[in-house]
Amino acid sequence: MKKVGLIGCGAIGRVVADLIHREGRANGVALGGVLVRASRIAEAQAALPPGTPVVSDIDLLIAAAPHGIAECTGHEGLRAYGPAVLEQGVGLTVISIGALADPALEAALRRAAERSGARVALPSGAVGGLDLLAAARLGGLDRVVYTSRKKPGAWKGTPAENAVDLDRLAEATVFYRGKAREAAMAYPQNANVAAAVGLAGIGLDATEVQLTADPAATGNEHRIVAEGKFGRAEFMIQGRTLPNNPKTSMLAALSLARAMLNVGARIVV
Repeated sequence: MKKVGLIGCGAIGRVVADLIHREGRANGVALGGVLVRASRIAEAQAALPPGTPVVSDIDLLIAAAPHGIAECTGHEGLRAYGPAVLEQGVGLTVISIGALADPALEAALRRAAERSGARVALPSGAVGGLDLLAAARLGGLDRVVYTSRKKPGAWKGTPAENAVDLDRLAEATVFYRGKAREAAMAYPQNANVAAAVGLAGIGLDATEVQLTADPAATGNEHRIVAEGKFGRAEFMIQGRTLPNNPKTSMLAALSLARAMLNVGARIVV
């Protein structure tokens, strides 16, 4: 059994831990440990599958999970622990992809990975089609546009509150137009997808982004349009959110769980 670990035990972390506990044996993967703050150890132990090791020291997690660690705690958690994981030669799977819009953090992760030979993996998260964008980039991409549409409540606690009155919206309202790097930095809990699309395709500074608050939205909608020498692609994902976190698509957690289960797989799709 290959041992993997998680940084964080929030809404995404709990889903991933449960899936590894349920599906891990069939995939040759076991959960070696979960990292949380010392003050949250008891809470995490109560929320995780019985017997899951919970630690508050990153070195203990690295020792317990030598085959891969997934970050599912947010941008600050990636900054705090990502380089340390890579320095020890352990592969790091990142769900807070928007954090890579910060050139300094991306450089720090890249340096640590190059020194140890470890790799940083970016799962598809809440969207699909990143493989298409990455392949199309090799032939030449001309334009990529990403549009996000969510309920107004999903944008609370973000700069959207300064752009529109989220409590009084009667119709779909676009409150942001710009590029993927800026969107990912300004909306760290909502625009990870914008960064993922940018990194997979035409780049963070060329990918066009539009963010929308819509009272009629039934979930988190992601729409991607790409044009290039390969032709044209347009696809849309209507994702349900995690029950206890309206900012996060359920598919993001499932994507991260799949990436960790694949650590032990012999045939990987």
